[in-house]
Amino acid sequence: MDKALKTMIDNMPEKTGKKLEEWIQLLARENFEKHSVAVKFLKTEHGLTHGFANTIVTLSKEKDTPSEDLVVNQYSGKESLKPIYDKLISIVEEFGDDVVITPKKGSVSLIRKIQFALIKPATKTRIDLGLKLKGIEIQGRLENSGPFGAMCTHRIQLQNISDINDEVIKWLSIAYEKSV
Repeated sequence: MDKALKTMIDNMPEKTGKKLEEWIQLLARENFEKHSVAVKFLKTEHGLTHGFANTIVTLSKEKDTPSEDLVVNQYSGKESLKPIYDKLISIVEEFGDDVVITPKKGSVSLIRKIQFALIKPATKTRIDLGLKLKGIEIQGRLENSGPFGAMCTHRIQLQNISDINDEVIKWLSIAYEKSV
């Protein structure tokens, strides 16, 4: 299990009042069909932060699939992109121990207090790095959010590990800093 995710799960009883398994049981009783409805429920009815609510809902749907398997499945047939993913994760882990890395079926969310980035193997030859950078104009490597819609404000397309240059790291760092 990812170190940041394990820390979040370990801190869950203190921060939320319940263990992960208790939250999963609560969601199972409610039987929400949509992810967003379940997240909203946890936030409004139980006062959880978005980060905890999103992680609980994600893990409740994927409780039978370890997070490592989710990442492995994302890069099945796209193995040449995995070093790009690994490099992005190693960079983000250097930002601080408050980063929560949350694998989902098709992407990996990077969360501080809120999601600040999303890593998605978009094609067999490209990773899309979605970033939340409200108020920042499209420039340089920054494009509009493309397929991310409201989840991110910008996107950077990465095809090779060498595409992760100082500019990409700068934008990732700024997104992290803005997510407080």
